[in-house]
Amino acid sequence: MSSVANIKSISYLKSHAAQISEDLMMNGTPFIITQNGEASMVIESVKRYQEKESLIAALKVMALGEKDRLGGKEISVAQSRAQLAAARQKRK
Repeated sequence: MSSVANIKSISYLKSHAAQISEDLMMNGTPFIITQNGEASMVIESVKRYQEKESLIAALKVMALGEKDRLGGKEISVAQSRAQLAAARQKRK
């Protein structure tokens, strides 16, 4: 990711918001916005944000599963399938 080229001031953001939006849709590279010479925010496309949130959620599920496994709370494949089948029946 070449974010060095996408460092812009907050005044640039104010005057070029539409251009930044177009750039995000075209290439997806986020913009780092500075205020008083220091980085203060990152602007990214909604698609990239949603992808990142989905990845974080998947990693959390994996971490919780690993924690359970290490804690001796694992279940067999058969038990897991039985639990899923029971949950599906409750929804019907």
